[in-house]
Amino acid sequence: MSANPAAKFPDPARLAACARAIADAGRKLGAQGLTPATSSNFSMRLDDSHVAITISGRDKGTLTPDDIMVIDLQGRAVGTPAKPSAETLLHTQIYARFPQANAVLHTHSRTQTVASRLFADGGTIRLEGYELLKAIAGHSTHQTRIDLPVFPNTQDMPELVARVNAWIDDGKPLFGYLIDGHGIYTWGRDMAEAERHIEAFEFLLGCELDLRRLRT
Repeated sequence: MSANPAAKFPDPARLAACARAIADAGRKLGAQGLTPATSSNFSMRLDDSHVAITISGRDKGTLTPDDIMVIDLQGRAVGTPAKPSAETLLHTQIYARFPQANAVLHTHSRTQTVASRLFADGGTIRLEGYELLKAIAGHSTHQTRIDLPVFPNTQDMPELVARVNAWIDDGKPLFGYLIDGHGIYTWGRDMAEAERHIEAFEFLLGCELDLRRLRT
């Protein structure tokens, strides 16, 4: 993906702050075992036209601000020859579909990956009755449920984008999703909320896996 030098570059102070926040999140989530090898990708909205995102192939547990680049909302690099994640369009989709989203996190924990394989045939994981559901924005009681979709894995990003769009266009609430054999995407109004969502979903998916084992 080539650079797009004609695009206006975002505010340097905002970029620096977002780059630090992304690097800090990478170290935190990496320490929790959520970003093995060079997996995972993180981003933050910079302004109406730009996103800060991790450069492809970097170890997310040792990120520095130099590992962050700028893209436009079409996923094109801005001001750099660096290459963003192959899944960049999944990030820009979230910013386009959810104006309140300002941070997107994608991780690859063992728990997320196993859950995605186990529930792939059903297409969703229903999370219901858990106290920790209140950690997900918009939920204030355990007496609720979240259907977390599991989408088939593909290297064709437009196809995956279309599947996510179809879920949203059907009027189904979406707070995150799994990709089969892959990991989870979730987001928040800021990085702190996105991190909270990642940690909550990680815990809830672990509970579902434990229950499945105990019931067999």
